[in-house]
Amino acid sequence: MFDQNEVKRPRNSQMGRKGSELEPTRWGTLILLLMGLVSFSVVYIFMSSVLSPSSSLSASSRTRSLRYVDGSYENDGNNSEFELSGGGECCRGIQGLELWGAAVKWGTEFKFNSSEQCCKACKKMCTGKDGPCLCDSWVFCGNKEACGEKLGECWLKKQKDVLAPDKQETGNKNMWTSGLVFGGGEGIVGLETEYGTLHIKLLPDCSPHSVAYILELLALRHCAGCHFYRAESRGRSWDAKGNHIKDSSFGPPFALIQGTLDAQGLPFNKIQTEHCPTIRRGSVAWVGSGPEFFISLANHEEWKKSYTVFGSVLPEDMVIAEKIAQLPTKPDAWNNINVSVLEQTVPLKIQRVKISSSDMNLNAD
Repeated sequence: MFDQNEVKRPRNSQMGRKGSELEPTRWGTLILLLMGLVSFSVVYIFMSSVLSPSSSLSASSRTRSLRYVDGSYENDGNNSEFELSGGGECCRGIQGLELWGAAVKWGTEFKFNSSEQCCKACKKMCTGKDGPCLCDSWVFCGNKEACGEKLGECWLKKQKDVLAPDKQETGNKNMWTSGLVFGGGEGIVGLETEYGTLHIKLLPDCSPHSVAYILELLALRHCAGCHFYRAESRGRSWDAKGNHIKDSSFGPPFALIQGTLDAQGLPFNKIQTEHCPTIRRGSVAWVGSGPEFFISLANHEEWKKSYTVFGSVLPEDMVIAEKIAQLPTKPDAWNNINVSVLEQTVPLKIQRVKISSSDMNLNAD
């Protein structure tokens, strides 16, 4: 028998606390919640100010600043690199686009479950890693409602001019998805400047919408209004191969040249985010949704896959980018970020180039 005057203790000692004893815990939780909300707001405002310069800046400065964002360094190892020949495993197309051209595989007899599989089938028709492709475009029907019996059809085609593909129809009502594949020596355009021509290998299988805009510029046969306006060297932070030097800062200078591809006579529509790998030396990428863009002079793992890459400068032409980065500049501040803008902008235009795969150096410089 137990003592009737004995009172059993609750198993959880906190269950027996008075209301007044609960107040510190309640207020502590509320304070932590408020601190979290304030921290999030500060980070959001900071990032917004970095990417959206003040409207009071000059016209050439009303662009987004590229910089080391949040003080941390992310190393993605081998997975962060993309192949110059086509972005590794990328296989993307544009919905609502039907490309015409001579068929090398008939879709009525060649079907897949996804556009990615159709794209990969086209890539397999290349003679080698960087050789010419027997198939340079693909068309896939994947809309269950619209395709009907055509569902899954994969048409592999060869264009007469891969830099000016034959388009049938574009729009939301089109049931087809299409994409381009560039082999070695194909899909290379030149950014011509007074200091030399930067040859750029485009990546349509990774960033198809971006490449489509570049091909529109190419068709204009001019790029009036296109120019470089910002130039910053590697300084003492990155070596000649673009590798970051241990214990050095991440800028300024930020190791890049920046410009705009907003051409007169061609309306620009914001480009959606596409392939965002780690920025490498030679990467050509949009700032935000364009038309501002940059060419990186260094490997920027610290930028954490934030920018759509649509091409890469051939390694032997990086000397031209380095030359532009050494031109006279003047200091400026974009949202309290110190940058260097060119004293005189460098006009550029996009041109066709012919180069064989044997002449291409696809290895990093």
